[in-house]
Amino acid sequence: MLPAWLVVTLLGFIEGLTEFIPVSSTGHLLIAEHWLPRQTDLFNIVVQCGAVLAVLPLFGHRLAMLTQFHEPRSRDMLSKIFVAFFITGVGGLVLDKLKVKLPEEVGPVAWALILGGVAFIIVERWLHGRERRHEITWAVVIAVAAAQLLAAIFPGTSRSGATILFALILGTDRILATEFSFLVGIPTLLAAGAWKTFKELRHPMPGAPGEDWMLLLLATVVAAVVSFIAVKWLLRYIQTHTFTGFGFYRIVLGGLLLMMPYFLK
Repeated sequence: MLPAWLVVTLLGFIEGLTEFIPVSSTGHLLIAEHWLPRQTDLFNIVVQCGAVLAVLPLFGHRLAMLTQFHEPRSRDMLSKIFVAFFITGVGGLVLDKLKVKLPEEVGPVAWALILGGVAFIIVERWLHGRERRHEITWAVVIAVAAAQLLAAIFPGTSRSGATILFALILGTDRILATEFSFLVGIPTLLAAGAWKTFKELRHPMPGAPGEDWMLLLLATVVAAVVSFIAVKWLLRYIQTHTFTGFGFYRIVLGGLLLMMPYFLK
């Protein structure tokens, strides 16, 4: 049995590494849960928010630009981020009211990983040599919002993976597609985290053990540091590379998830 501090450190590392990389944090955490103790929903939510907050400094220039309301370009980008966030928020509330049950089985997550990986490979090859658009159109805004809802319904799709993929299909430049995915993802994930935290604290599960706040703080710090490094690396990586490598990685990971039940027998 691993000590509790090591368990939460490993979980924080996995969350921070995979939250913004288009490989599905859900898929990786599913694998980890077979060897590590399952944590509370509040634990997972807070750690995720830590990973999200950590990337804010990497977009300091972009965020500062968005505050320049006298600039038409800033107002345009801010309005597009807001619309994508609003559509996702309304859709998320509708899903919550409908009590949409997310699949917890390994199979759907694995297939979402594999299909997303295949899509990345096909789209990157289709886009090879084609002209890329260096602007975020309203079609991209709607597509990114739809992709976020798709990822919320089908764990394993990967929020960042789906949003980047949809933007690429519409011809958006790879770097701009990634940045817009992150800029929309930051308020979306923080708002979702705040809402879920409110619900957890207001209606705690009967008989649930109390949260160890020191361990939660440790996991959150680890997730934040790792997330910062991972996103900084990704933003540099995509300047000279495609997402094809991530596509192959997703296929391999999905295959491992499908075979995992046989290994654990």
